[in-house]
Amino acid sequence: MQETVQENAFGLAHLWAQGDTVSHSVAVLIVAMSLASWYLILAKTWDWWRMRKAARAVTAFWAAPTVSDGITRLREAGEDSPYAQLATQANCCNQDCEGMSSRLSSRFDPAEQMERALRQQLSTTQASMENGLTFLATTGATAPFVGLFGTVWGIYHALVAIGMTGQAALEKIAGPVGEALIMTAAGLAVALPAVFAYNTFTRVNRVILADLDAFAHDLHAFFTVGKPLVANSAQIHPMRARAVTEGA
Repeated sequence: MQETVQENAFGLAHLWAQGDTVSHSVAVLIVAMSLASWYLILAKTWDWWRMRKAARAVTAFWAAPTVSDGITRLREAGEDSPYAQLATQANCCNQDCEGMSSRLSSRFDPAEQMERALRQQLSTTQASMENGLTFLATTGATAPFVGLFGTVWGIYHALVAIGMTGQAALEKIAGPVGEALIMTAAGLAVALPAVFAYNTFTRVNRVILADLDAFAHDLHAFFTVGKPLVANSAQIHPMRARAVTEGA
């Protein structure tokens, strides 16, 4: 019975009860950082799985008889698929170039208008994919130091207890030292998953963005070379327009 009471005296509940405002604040901060990190890790993992599913629909897009059917197939893999957004943006630019004569963008060549639209869509997608990565990097870099601060504060309490009693009795310093060790371990436990996740998602995003960039180039080639644009097609195919004029 005495052994059980002694174990409880040095448990987490006892350490929390004997802690002060600073140690409680450090512990709450570490827990909050851990919860936010794991939320981002799970959310980013889910997004990556949806990206992989959407990427498999690109083959179905090019096998479709029309652009509209291809976009529908891309959306079937995910309504917010970045591949579907790129194809939709390219198709809209192809159809609306003629109606933008009153805008500054109409001064661009139609092929350049489409390149600009695809580039903007890629930038928007990249910004969305990188949401949360800064927090993961910050957590991985700062969590060990937050835990180290808790460690220093716990050791300080142990030294104060020794100074007040004049002797290094185990019951006086075990609590603060145990609190210090727990803070160190907690900081590392929060930092390591965040660092691993940041490195993993950075590489995954780089691979996905490269694939999206290749798809955007294919779309640009399809709408500007594979078939004429709706507006100002003579600017895209000057030789074809000249042949039609000479034939007339």
